[in-house]
Amino acid sequence: MPFISTRGGMQPQSFSETLLEGLAPDGGLSVPESMPEVDGETLERWRALTYPQLATEVLALFATDIPRQDLARMTADAYAGFPDGVVPLRRIDDDLTLVGLSEGPTLAFKDMAMQFLGQVLEYTLEKQGAVLNILGATSGDTGSAAEHALRGKERIAVFMLSPQGRMSAFQRAQMFSLDDENVHNIAVAGVFDDCQNLVKKLAGDLDFKRAQHLGAVNSINLARITAQTVYYFWAWLRATDAGGWAEVSFTVPSGNFGNILSGFFAKQMGLPIRRLVLAANENNVLDEFFRTGVYRPRSAAQTLATSSPSMDISKASNLERFIFELVDRDPARVVGAWDDLEAQGFFDFSAERERFVEEFGIVSGTSTHDDRLATIRAVYEASGEVIDPHTADGVKVAREHVEPGVPMLVLETAKPEKFAETIHEAIGVELGYSPELRAMLDAPQHVTEMADDEQALRAFIQEHARH
Repeated sequence: MPFISTRGGMQPQSFSETLLEGLAPDGGLSVPESMPEVDGETLERWRALTYPQLATEVLALFATDIPRQDLARMTADAYAGFPDGVVPLRRIDDDLTLVGLSEGPTLAFKDMAMQFLGQVLEYTLEKQGAVLNILGATSGDTGSAAEHALRGKERIAVFMLSPQGRMSAFQRAQMFSLDDENVHNIAVAGVFDDCQNLVKKLAGDLDFKRAQHLGAVNSINLARITAQTVYYFWAWLRATDAGGWAEVSFTVPSGNFGNILSGFFAKQMGLPIRRLVLAANENNVLDEFFRTGVYRPRSAAQTLATSSPSMDISKASNLERFIFELVDRDPARVVGAWDDLEAQGFFDFSAERERFVEEFGIVSGTSTHDDRLATIRAVYEASGEVIDPHTADGVKVAREHVEPGVPMLVLETAKPEKFAETIHEAIGVELGYSPELRAMLDAPQHVTEMADDEQALRAFIQEHARH
């Protein structure tokens, strides 16, 4: 399968080539030249598969340049450390079911794709005799999931930017406690969007990118998006095991538009999804876009620090892939939209707004700190289940979009232990930690603090990169 750029300036590439490229050479994002299609007969055949087997089937539709047996070995290895079933579904009331995506090593949904990405990156680099220096930005969970998937790998170094003081203590400990020689944590003075801007500046400098062998593991990496589509298929299969064929809706807490984009891909592939419900926190630029058609990112100063910190994002990297579909895959219109964004601080697709729901099935809503606390409390009192603040944003917004006869599945984003202070504020419960987690929290932390300075970052990478 060939992959092309949303901005039209890239020769078609294979899956393995896009894997190492990150941002396309023209500044766009890679997308399938045409979306693979899955029919009802195939879906029914997939019902008996284990999660790794299902991942092999779905990813084989995209990674057509990787032999099937190699793909099967990598998916088996990627999910070997997860409990049986990998992604459990848990009903929390008559209307909502949680899709359990946080069973991996860093207790967050990012592990679902990142564990596979670690396998396929190493495989591809060994085939090519190459090295890769991963440059990423994290608002909380991407960083630890990437570092835990890539730590100790000989051909890979990781440079992970995070915003100083903007993550939870648990999230910081998960990253900064690692002392692997190939992992470099860099805490930037600023917000997540500042970190993301630095990544884009360096990735956009093609000479520097090639000289330093830079790649990406943020959700601009298409392998992340394709690996995440797998759990939408899995969740649909498990939700319809008893009753057979049915449309379902998914609610997705979203800041960077990567997780919900994977659901959008699954819907385009033929999975019977009725609604994709985007749940935002107070940094609700995406909710504003899907309600009004106007996308207006906010400045660092306007980006709030909230109790669902992984969504404290005001520029959604993956929205470009959705806009590409919205403009009927016309690269010139994508470039025009981003030119408008650069020139005036927004772009306007209000004339297309009805298509968001009617054609693409996307609706949205916003949740606040008070909503999170009330939702965590209500779910705990009703079911005994403790949910994390981001999942609470999802549950709150999901309730606004429940339709009779349509199962509503809410994607869980993390274990509540990662956000113990907010849980205590909501329900007065002190969450216990296993000895392993306690040791991680108490371990020495390894981090380099840095100003929001492109030249300083370039110098640091040049000094520590794999060559």
